[in-house]
Amino acid sequence: MKENFKKALKLFLVFFKIGAFTFGGGYAMVPIIQSEVAEKRGWIKNEDILDILAISESTPGPIAINSATFVGYQVAGVFGSVMATLGVVLPSLIIISVVAYFFKQFLAFKVVKYAFMGIRAGVLALIVKAAKNMMKACPKNAVAYTIVSLAFILTVVFDINVFAVIIGSAVMGLVYSLLTNKRKGEEK
Repeated sequence: MKENFKKALKLFLVFFKIGAFTFGGGYAMVPIIQSEVAEKRGWIKNEDILDILAISESTPGPIAINSATFVGYQVAGVFGSVMATLGVVLPSLIIISVVAYFFKQFLAFKVVKYAFMGIRAGVLALIVKAAKNMMKACPKNAVAYTIVSLAFILTVVFDINVFAVIIGSAVMGLVYSLLTNKRKGEEK
């Protein structure tokens, strides 16, 4: 019990840090979450980041909160998921409360405008890095590359709902797996 409490407290602190210092939303948090929970602490495997992202994207709610909840549960059960979720949410709640209070005065500063312009550029770099890391974990075969390419085209070019693309990608992967396993069975 005491060990689980320590893990849950550590989850809260790690996700509080992630929530406090990552701008740009869920996708910008992916490389930070990967670094903190997989690379530094070994709570999850690097390869699991893709699964966490897929589950977080396909369930209702923000990716950052869903990811924190999922990782927290894997590390320390229900209490861990609650603590990780609180950790990732509280910084935004505190910051937005302060900003809301001073909103009109805050927007008047040109330095704030330029700071956010720089933050957006940095967030884009983080998202590109996360995509690169996820591609490394993706299977290296023609079918996987085809599914990734189709998913990219459907979401970016045709603006198809991400949930539909994830379901479609899963179906394509399952069909490929079934066909491959059937062929292997016939060869024996």
